[in-house]
Amino acid sequence: MKYIISGRNLEVTDSLRSQVIEKLGKLERYFTPDTEVIVTMSVEKDRQKIEVTIPVKGHIIRSEQVSNDMYVSIDLVEEVIERQLRKYKTKLAGKQRDGGNLKKEFLEREEEPLEDVRIIRTKHFDVKPMYPEDACVQMELLGHNFFVFVNAESDEINVVYKRKGNTYGLLEPEY
Repeated sequence: MKYIISGRNLEVTDSLRSQVIEKLGKLERYFTPDTEVIVTMSVEKDRQKIEVTIPVKGHIIRSEQVSNDMYVSIDLVEEVIERQLRKYKTKLAGKQRDGGNLKKEFLEREEEPLEDVRIIRTKHFDVKPMYPEDACVQMELLGHNFFVFVNAESDEINVVYKRKGNTYGLLEPEY
């Protein structure tokens, strides 16, 4: 695997770099050698955060973990990515699709079945045109962590969502 390791508000020491490669190297059994692994480590006050992104044939395997110790964050992110890979493999097997840069041995190996995704409730609601800022206010009033609305500027369905650190995100469709 090819590692792209960078740091924000943090110098990536040889020790950190080797720990990332050692931990995420356990994932090499799942990927072909030309797979890129993008790792970004950052420090904000006492929060040590690591973000790992692995593009896989039209999908992205991604995890972000935060703790008060970067080495703990690295351990946590490896576990989450491995769990995501097992889910992704099950999804591929169910649809009989090509795994892209995942190794054939990993795709062909039998796994214990994961829980099926079940939708247990469907909600219907009026979607009204509004500006993203108004949608954020509405989301807060409802006490939700996301809100679907028609963007008054673009006339498209958008989603606003609450992010860590009391900030907001906006999802817009791309056609």
